[in-house]
Amino acid sequence: MDVASVATALREEARQSNERRLLVLAGDRSEGYDAARRALDAAEIPRSKTVQVGPRRTLDCERVTQHRAGTLLGTTRDAVVFDAHDELQPNALGRVVGAVDGGGLFVLLAPPLDSWPAQRDEFDETLAVAPFEIEDVTGHFRRRFVATLRAHPGVAIVDVDSGTTKMDGLTHPPPRVTSQGRDLPNHDFPRIAYEACLTDDQMVAVRAFENLRKRGRDEQERGECDEYGEHERAVVVEADRGRGKSSAAGIAAGCFAADGDDVLVTSRSYRSAREMFVRASAVLDSLDELAGIDRDPPTRISSTSGGVVRFEKPTAAVEADADVVLVDEAAALSVRLLERFLDFPRVAFTTTVHGYEGAGRGFSVRFRDRLAESDHDVTDVSMVEPIRYAPGDPVEVWAFRALALDARPAVEPLVADATPEEVEYRALGADDLLTDENLLRETFGLLVLAHYRTEPADLARLLDAPNVEVRALSRDGHVVSVALLAREGNLPVDVREHMYDGGRVKGNMLPDVLTTQLRDFDAGVPEGMRIMRIATHHAVRSSGLGSRLLGEIRREFSHFDWLGTGFGATPELLRFWRENGYRTVQLSTTRNDASGEYSALMLTPISDAGRDLYDRHARRFAGRIASVLSDALADAKPDVVREALRATEIPVSPSLSDWEWRLVAASAHGPGQFDHGPAPFRQLVVKHFVNPDDSDADALSPEQERLLVRKVLQARRWPAVADELGYHSPGEAMRALGTAFRPLVELYGNRAAREEARRYTD
Repeated sequence: MDVASVATALREEARQSNERRLLVLAGDRSEGYDAARRALDAAEIPRSKTVQVGPRRTLDCERVTQHRAGTLLGTTRDAVVFDAHDELQPNALGRVVGAVDGGGLFVLLAPPLDSWPAQRDEFDETLAVAPFEIEDVTGHFRRRFVATLRAHPGVAIVDVDSGTTKMDGLTHPPPRVTSQGRDLPNHDFPRIAYEACLTDDQMVAVRAFENLRKRGRDEQERGECDEYGEHERAVVVEADRGRGKSSAAGIAAGCFAADGDDVLVTSRSYRSAREMFVRASAVLDSLDELAGIDRDPPTRISSTSGGVVRFEKPTAAVEADADVVLVDEAAALSVRLLERFLDFPRVAFTTTVHGYEGAGRGFSVRFRDRLAESDHDVTDVSMVEPIRYAPGDPVEVWAFRALALDARPAVEPLVADATPEEVEYRALGADDLLTDENLLRETFGLLVLAHYRTEPADLARLLDAPNVEVRALSRDGHVVSVALLAREGNLPVDVREHMYDGGRVKGNMLPDVLTTQLRDFDAGVPEGMRIMRIATHHAVRSSGLGSRLLGEIRREFSHFDWLGTGFGATPELLRFWRENGYRTVQLSTTRNDASGEYSALMLTPISDAGRDLYDRHARRFAGRIASVLSDALADAKPDVVREALRATEIPVSPSLSDWEWRLVAASAHGPGQFDHGPAPFRQLVVKHFVNPDDSDADALSPEQERLLVRKVLQARRWPAVADELGYHSPGEAMRALGTAFRPLVELYGNRAAREEARRYTD
């Protein structure tokens, strides 16, 4: 069969089954594009319904680059032609494969498949972090990728150099029984909302959103809500991509706005939530309620009844006021940030179960526990029926396998009894993972769980990057805890000069921050291992397995200079890392848009060079943190500050004059006032946190320490401090601050301080 015949047969079968088919054109790029033109013509796919994903326009159709592949999210085409000759970005592939409609073709242009894994491309260059070169990058990811192409049904492979068909891609599916019509559910939303649904699953999801509508007087009388009609309610919609969950949420948003509600939509990016606004405006238009749209695509839609649908980034959304909040792609947000949305009485979370951003099972495992403990009545919906193509579509099955989108940790019974004493510590090399698909899925599944931004590119990084290592604890061959490590530092002088002058050096996060932001030219000289991700199976979390894994890593890499990590700082995480010997050297001064947290960088030194690196940055951190907390970090949570400072162990000696000691002592025991000279008080507070004596460890209660953070370090005004920390008045807060300084004066005060204190205590 020639390529035209293959494409014709694939297109016909795809149409009859409402599935997609994948056509691989392997060989010379120019020959591949010629074959693609013949295939599109034979399949009767017009160029107006085709998009080319490639570096330059070659086909007479719409074109995007792989870097801009996200613009195709939420759109459909009859064909996507994906040019992988210059590079294969896993994230881009995951984004665009879903744009092919049922009955369509995904056309992949690639080098000869036998030699492709050995070639190095532009994506590989991103994996070759200094001091490694692109020759050090392996081709394991593409070798596995090619194997999936050859193994999966629905994939045709044509060698364009020889003109031979290696696989015809036909699956000969049995005829499908199609539905003859759907009954509308009992509903409170307008009928038009359900007529806009494309599947039964979507109708069920829209019906579930009705649980968030305003409750009227009749419902109050029946006890279905409180006297204000605001009994707390939540809806959770989970689905794979392409099931129409965002469209269902958009239909509901339009109905809420028609009722006069202020509907706040939020997502990691507007791009992923755009479909909500498209569907909301369509519903309002059909109801003759559309009053205005701010732009195209819209970020604010208003209704004639006074309702509105508007977009805010997550970190801004949690601070906003709204009647209804719709959180799209919730699994892409951190658990900590998601928890803050539970302050809203009417809130919905839609999330992808298996997505190119990563499955985000921090949502399904961790956040769902928080949601269950909240006061919200929760309605759950799971959508399985695809909108754009038939269930069981072979291209979707292939994409899930090739990109590990459906990777999952081991099932709970297999690991539930694992203890730190009986597990096996092991290095997981690429060969181990490639020869054991189950091991790969369990490992990557746990890494997805560890971080809300794990994505297909991380699978390639895990398999190919020369600076990346994987270490795990296993029980009976099943992974119970896993860490992804990145080798950093040991950088030559020219790279360090580039970094010091503001240039970015990929894959060296800790040396980069210490050099560019903190102006340490030599920070990139010592060599270390950064723990990029660490995760323990949810069935055995908090059982000591994470600490056991970190201990084994330290023993194995004892010849390095340091171990380090960076993460969105929470009190729990800071405490975990401190208990495992890691110490804070930096708190970022801007919040992460997705997590909503300030990031902490922590080190544990191993060699003398590592100790020198830690000591100088710990000293600098302790010296500057008070001024940073009163400025850029003035809104950091007190418990985050407490734990971050406590995890910085470095000798600190307050240099107070006799007058300053008398001022502090008088404030603690007599009529002195903190406001007359805050500087010495700040020195003592930093001393208390970063270099406590054994006798100082329990000198203050957590409540007293929060007061020290908010007032002394973050310079909050007295009324705000009193209100936040539960004091009856600013005066009571002032007296409490004096009391908190009494043990510090006793522990650290000089002769002048003791004499001043005796004036009021003898």
